[in-house]
Amino acid sequence: MKHTANLSKIPYVGNEKSKVTLHLFLQIIGKIRLELTPRKNHWWYITEYVDTNGFTTGPIFYNSGNDTFTISINVVAHQVEISTSKGESAEFKLHEGLTVAEFYNNLIKILTDFNISVSILDKPFDLDINKHFSEITDYHHYNKEYTKNLWKTFQWTDGVFKEFSGRFYGKTCPVHVYWHSMDLTVTRFSGKKAPPMPKDARISDKDAYTHECISFGFWAGDDNMKEPAFYSYTYPAPEGIDKKPLQPDSAFWMDANGSPMAILKYNDLLTKDNPREALLAFMESGYRAGATLANWDIEKLDVPPLKEL
Repeated sequence: MKHTANLSKIPYVGNEKSKVTLHLFLQIIGKIRLELTPRKNHWWYITEYVDTNGFTTGPIFYNSGNDTFTISINVVAHQVEISTSKGESAEFKLHEGLTVAEFYNNLIKILTDFNISVSILDKPFDLDINKHFSEITDYHHYNKEYTKNLWKTFQWTDGVFKEFSGRFYGKTCPVHVYWHSMDLTVTRFSGKKAPPMPKDARISDKDAYTHECISFGFWAGDDNMKEPAFYSYTYPAPEGIDKKPLQPDSAFWMDANGSPMAILKYNDLLTKDNPREALLAFMESGYRAGATLANWDIEKLDVPPLKEL
């Protein structure tokens, strides 16, 4: 029996500008969260979340921590929504032709009207766009159908990742969206420190990889891999990990900046009779490959059935 996942194709090719437009929107609201949220390990305080209607920052503190506000991109209604714990709310519509500059200016004006002071580094991160957000008019490609289908995939994946996360007793990050790369991720940690990174490594990498970890994610494709895919990698990568078997059979290892990464292409997942079980099998095989070779205490870190407690 085929277990339909209500998933649609979300091709990268032909939607490049729509993806970048959404990515820039998420970077803007993510940078606002980064500016106002107290630090937490591994950059967990800067992330965004998939919710019932789209993507959200969750509550952000302001007014010396006495109040909160939330910014959400409602993909169902195709609008940006801002609300505060004081009962204030505002929104503006998302549509083809809305520039990144207009998105940014509209949002900052609303926050200013709500007496929320924000000062961010107002340029894109790691996207080869050397302009202030308020100057970006060449990205205006909000595509309702593509964005909604992409969000539905994020939403479904969010549920699978949370099921997988619940099988692990060790330190695990929330399932969340990193806006710098626009991927949905969940990461497991062994509890052991990783070797220090080179002194000239980016501070973002130094804080992300202080401890041994095995990470899993989904991203919508880029110029290096021109289609959406799921991935897993172990840090530090143990010798021989790329010789370990993966499930399902369509999964494979590839080189990613000199380190092995397990890949399951989204379009291959769509062909499976039970996509959920196939994705869980991919994540479990990627985890076992890394944890076994890195000498994690797998049995201790597995969550037992409640009846065994």
